[in-house]
Formats: sequence, C-alpha cells, structure tokens
Amino acid sequence: MIPWLPDHPCFPPVSTALDDPSGLLAAGGELTSDWLLAAYRRGIFPWYSEGQPLLWWSPDPRLVLYPGEVRVSRSLRRVLQKRVFEIRLDTAFDAVLAACAAPRPGASGTWITDEMQRAYSVMHQLGYAHSVEAWRDGELVGGLYGLALGKVFFGESMFSRVSDASKVCLVHLARFLEARNFGMIDCQMTTAHLLSLGAREIPRSEFCVHLEQWVGDAPEPGRWPAAGAEGFFKG
Repeated sequence: MIPWLPDHPCFPPVSTALDDPSGLLAAGGELTSDWLLAAYRRGIFPWYSEGQPLLWWSPDPRLVLYPGEVRVSRSLRRVLQKRVFEIRLDTAFDAVLAACAAPRPGASGTWITDEMQRAYSVMHQLGYAHSVEAWRDGELVGGLYGLALGKVFFGESMFSRVSDASKVCLVHLARFLEARNFGMIDCQMTTAHLLSLGAREIPRSEFCVHLEQWVGDAPEPGRWPAAGAEGFFKG
C-alpha cells in the first residue's frame, strides 16, 4: 500500500517507494507550484494517466545524463554540423508541451493530461520550466521541456515531427547546461533511446546525494535566453 498525501506538501521518504511498480511512492496532493517544487527537490515526480489519482514516483535506479557525457553519433554529428535546425529556448513552451502531449502512433492516451499541462505552464511563467525547440523553415518540428532547479535539469518529455529533431535539442540542452556548470539532467525512467545518447542508471541513493549537492545552487528561476543554445556545438 502507498500513503494518501495530506493537504499540504509532505512526502514520505523515497526509500519507502514500491519495488513493483518500481518507484511508486504516494498518491494524492496537488499539481501546484508548491507541491511540484517540494517533490522535485526530493527526487519525486508526478506521473499518472487520465482517470487515475495523482501519483508520485521516485524510481530506483534513476536514469541521469551528465551534460559532458552526451553521446553524439557520426550521423547526428553531421546533422549538427549542417545546422539543419534553428534551436531556440523558451520561445514556444506551451506549443512544445502540447506537442509532447499529443497522441503518438501505437499509444492510447497520454500521461500529460490537461491538468498537467496547466501546471507546467504555470511553472514556466514562474521561471522554473523551460523548453528547447527545433525549428525548420519557421515551423516547430521538435522539442523537449523540463524543470531547472539549482544546477539540475529535470527532463519531462520530448517530441519529433522530423528525424533527429529531439536528439538535436537534447545535445544543445546538454551543451547549454554544461556551459552553465549544471551537474546533471534527470531522465527519470530508463529507455534505450536515452541510453544511446549517453544517459546511465545510478542508484536512487546516489541521485539524492546529487540533489543535495546541486539543487540548492544558483541560478535563480527565470526565462532562458532565446538563442542561448546556439554556438555550443563546434563540430
């Protein structure tokens, strides 16, 4: 059994999360900025489907990407060198959010519910949530979004409408964060796609130590510069 949370942000220790399903910690609470900030600072994130109660997770092991370890294949390197996409930051957050929430081939429904979209849109307005966007011929063709707290970026979701668009966004994100001395990108759940890009699993206990080291660090929340990701890939 998992606990039902009280009416104020208060989470049980992440060590009490279930093994099956892996990382399920608690239910209830709200998707307000207070709840979300309290959760992410403890290595907890919301994830649930339409019709379910609000569920909170902290999986073990945790998938992370250290910005300096992003892996660029030869084919992706060629795409970056050709500058196929224009990369922008924080210019179309809600559009990226909506694209990530859109139905995908072979999948039914989405975990990025309307309530979730409203919550992260507010987090963007507060300067915590950010988007990395790939544009081509004036059209948004790929992107990702997540939260930045201190020197940790908590990745939430990504999308591509053309080949390699989201990969290019991730590489630019890693370069941008590395230049700003960020410690890690939290990828949450393990996928073969993210492993291929350099992410690796670490024990939850080690992840929590990283949070203690980096989440309290500057910078303060605020909008990222629109062209801030350009120029970080030199070939």
